[in-house]
Amino acid sequence: MADILEMKMPSPGESITEVEVAQLLVSNGDVVELDQPIAEIDSDKATLELNAESAGRIEFLVEEGDTVEIGQVVCKIDTSVKPEPKPAAAEPAKASAPAEEEKVETKAEAKVDMGTSKATPVAKVMIHESGAAASKIQGSGQGGKILKKDVEAYLAAGFETSSEMIGWGGSREENRKKMSSLRRKIATRLVSVKNETAMLTTFNEVDMSYIMDLRKKYKEAFKEKHGVGLGFMSFFTKAVTEALHEFPAVNAYIDGQEMVTHEYADIGIAVSSPKGLMVPVLRNAEQMSLAEIESGIKALAIKARDGKLSLDEMTGGTFTITNGGVFGSMLSTPIINPPQSAILGMHNIVQRPIALNGEVVIRPIMYVALSYDHRIIDGKESVSFLVKVKQMLENPAWMLFGGKEPEKVLLGL
Repeated sequence: MADILEMKMPSPGESITEVEVAQLLVSNGDVVELDQPIAEIDSDKATLELNAESAGRIEFLVEEGDTVEIGQVVCKIDTSVKPEPKPAAAEPAKASAPAEEEKVETKAEAKVDMGTSKATPVAKVMIHESGAAASKIQGSGQGGKILKKDVEAYLAAGFETSSEMIGWGGSREENRKKMSSLRRKIATRLVSVKNETAMLTTFNEVDMSYIMDLRKKYKEAFKEKHGVGLGFMSFFTKAVTEALHEFPAVNAYIDGQEMVTHEYADIGIAVSSPKGLMVPVLRNAEQMSLAEIESGIKALAIKARDGKLSLDEMTGGTFTITNGGVFGSMLSTPIINPPQSAILGMHNIVQRPIALNGEVVIRPIMYVALSYDHRIIDGKESVSFLVKVKQMLENPAWMLFGGKEPEKVLLGL
């Protein structure tokens, strides 16, 4: 007799009453294992995995795109059906590795119109990606087959532009796809920030040569000792936490008629993920060393990439840092992440001419931007905060002394 388990949609977090089924990871009739991911669900705060509560044959009662209330039955699992034991892994043959020419999926080959020409799988992919005309490439393989080296030689020599290469071959068709609940919530929040805050942005520039020289000098020793690379984000996070201590209004938020300040710095770090931009939070970053910050950011970025971030890791930040420079952004006005009152935007590093000691020199310069809520942060505070961050980045030793010049600390000034 079948033993049926009804799986109900669990609550992913406080105040969430419904979620959306983003993707079913298994099909009806599949036999799943205990804790195997069976679906991805979108809430208004994060994308989470739904795991099987028991092993057995699964039958879904919902479809992709459905909105499901918390506590609603989403599937049934026949626990009398057990997964077949996995066969032992066979000993890999010690045959020589196949030639690079054969290591390409056949679906990539099907995208290429070769006409009467013949080519190896790798050469076909190269022709497809480059937009070259196969008929114009002289093959040196058996029977005139085009090899990888033939495509490389053809591309290196330059080739004529054909009508096939003009534009990207678009059509007049339109495609519609329902926005995920997460994307809809982000849209609502961004519009509300623009409408409900007095948001302004102030800018400055940072000479990154000091930090770049420091990284170059110690990056190998740092990685060897701490097991993590030394990036720019840890320096910015450390500088921000010290500046927040000096300018607490930037680390505050409005609650009704009150301004709430924090005696800690929970820094939201904007990271890219397959689901879009996510902002996990680094708790008590003001207490962390550079190595601890780098390790924390790395762990959060991996979780974001793999869709493993929890709601707790996505909520409660007091200040946010976003780095558009990794995508090539020169300058932007980042939008505040509510209920926070400020956000720092980093940008790309470009060699620029600047005046230094009466001379024009070339230095690696980054433009930085601080967007802030003018209702609780005055212009003087916002500008002073950004200047303090700039000073610490250009003089990293200041971070050891709470953003003060080491000489003045030594002299008690």
